[in-house]
Amino acid sequence: MSVIVKNISKEYGAQKAVNDISFEAKKGEVLGFLGPNGAGKTTTMKIISCYIPQTDGAASVCGFDVKDDPMEVRKKIGYLPEHNPLYLEMYVKEYLNFISKIHKVSGAKSRISDLIEMTGLGKEQGKKIGQLSKGYRQRVGLAQAMLHDPEVLILDEPTSGLDPNQLVEIRSLIKQLGKEKTVIFSTHIMQEVQAICDRVVIINNGNLVADDPIERLQERVRGEVAVSVEFIEKVEKAALQKINGVASVRKGAKNQWQLTAKKDLDLRPEIFKFAIDQKLTLIELHKELSSVEDVFQTLTKGS
Repeated sequence: MSVIVKNISKEYGAQKAVNDISFEAKKGEVLGFLGPNGAGKTTTMKIISCYIPQTDGAASVCGFDVKDDPMEVRKKIGYLPEHNPLYLEMYVKEYLNFISKIHKVSGAKSRISDLIEMTGLGKEQGKKIGQLSKGYRQRVGLAQAMLHDPEVLILDEPTSGLDPNQLVEIRSLIKQLGKEKTVIFSTHIMQEVQAICDRVVIINNGNLVADDPIERLQERVRGEVAVSVEFIEKVEKAALQKINGVASVRKGAKNQWQLTAKKDLDLRPEIFKFAIDQKLTLIELHKELSSVEDVFQTLTKGS
């Protein structure tokens, strides 16, 4: 595993910002790290990236402990914090060159050119950072995080301030990076989670409340599993109610139906068998999942 967090806690006096959380993130995975404001997301990210120490527990990045080997951990991590700190009086290329010297990047000139193209900074590269919009400043922050080609990227609200076209470009870039790196990605935009993430960790009031692949997360809070089905032929409701495992049947448009069953029971094989037995033509059959937003609200209710 690229990132291992074991029983991490962080206390500020009497306040426990993070309470005994554990999770792992592996190479080739985009991990969505979610939670309400004040849940402990940024605190956890700062611990992993060696900005602050934990009170209890342990964390490691690519085999290096964040307390014992902080310099080695920093070499392995590219970090874009929530409040993107930039030198506003520096030009874009000047700033990236400055960062390349800190990381001792070989072939810095070529690497900077590649990143400027990758992050869409081409037409803004001759400007001072202070002259850029918030969206382009985010792109500069993303470029500096990737400059030394780290194995792990920690991105805290990386799409904040981007317009819709920029969002599509940066989401695509993050998804691409996730194929070869470990990406821990924090956002409040639930559509991004479904579009980008392979797995999701949710914390609430400093506690871990979910750690699941994206599809399993969507299933876990639904009391009943729903299946949408459509036939070419007309079907009677009473016939559908007799399918093994069906708890309820609801009519949709035309020959569309929604069938529900008890949790963890997949009705699709039984529906398919029913269609064959009755000589019906199936034109749609899929399991309905809760949206990530629904799951998030359920698991963080009352925060």
